[in-house]
Amino acid sequence: MSEPSMFLKLLDDFITSYLPCSVGASPNTIISYKYAFRLLIEFMYSIKGIPADKITFDLLGYDTLLEFFNWIEKVRGCSVSTKNQRLSAILSFSAYAQNRDLSAASVFRTSVLKIPMKKGQKKQRTVFTTQEISILLRLPDDRKKIGLRNKVLFSFMYASGARAQEVCNLTVGDVDTHTKGAKLKLKGKGGKSRRIGIPDTCGEMLLKYIVHRGIGDKPDRHVFSSQTHEQMTISCIEGIFDKYVPQAKDEYPDLFKETSYTPHSMRHTTASHMLEAGVPIVVIKNFLGHKSLQTTQIYAELSQNTIDKHLKDWNEKWFPYDSRESNANEPNGKTIPNFLSIK
Repeated sequence: MSEPSMFLKLLDDFITSYLPCSVGASPNTIISYKYAFRLLIEFMYSIKGIPADKITFDLLGYDTLLEFFNWIEKVRGCSVSTKNQRLSAILSFSAYAQNRDLSAASVFRTSVLKIPMKKGQKKQRTVFTTQEISILLRLPDDRKKIGLRNKVLFSFMYASGARAQEVCNLTVGDVDTHTKGAKLKLKGKGGKSRRIGIPDTCGEMLLKYIVHRGIGDKPDRHVFSSQTHEQMTISCIEGIFDKYVPQAKDEYPDLFKETSYTPHSMRHTTASHMLEAGVPIVVIKNFLGHKSLQTTQIYAELSQNTIDKHLKDWNEKWFPYDSRESNANEPNGKTIPNFLSIK
């Protein structure tokens, strides 16, 4: 690769210095930003025939950027939310670049600002019912090593409402073993951490699992590991859900009606069940580690949806005549720079 352009030099500084040191961005945020620019560089090479070291700010005009965002959505299959994340990353860099080299980057900055965030369909938040949770927790065979891990994992996620990444980050040292049950330190978004307690039953199960693995005296060891790595990954947790949810659907066809259940569904479930049990929403906010109460308020709406569903089932069961009347009236119907490597 020849001498890099000013674009690449500033991008290198932005990724390796500005984001981690000046902004204090989390590793996950930096990885997300790297993916955005890896895609941009791939687009410029594969579609425009321009290698990374030849990319200049002048080449990144409005038409090129618009074509790029259409490409990642239509050709690469990025969702609307992912497309918007990539735009946010490039928008952030454009501001940084303009402040460092106004004459070179001003047109680039102006072009990026013209690209609108795309509105997408509102995400459907799925939750498990209490009956479904009970079934899911029973499915893993705890007589086997992986089955035991998965049973403890499901129980822990439901009891803690932890994000998938927080589960992956959990170490033995984050678990207070000197209390009944367990007190935990969870490392959340943006490097922030919070301390929570989980129910005694799950706490005891977690502590027994740590002892079972022989890592009780190793505070730096991760509680949950995959079959190949000492620290579990989010994709591994997704794979566990992909294994047991279809099994639950097959064994209980009248339950698990939602199209998709993800690891984050468990977090939604914890919040919704806490709300329905009468836990104050401010307590739930702190428990989940939300920055804003407005974020937690979503679960109040979600809980109302659950109530509406139960009322609908009740109406259909006990007032079938009214349901038939109602239905009768309805109408028919290259080369990537080293600083962008993902380790």
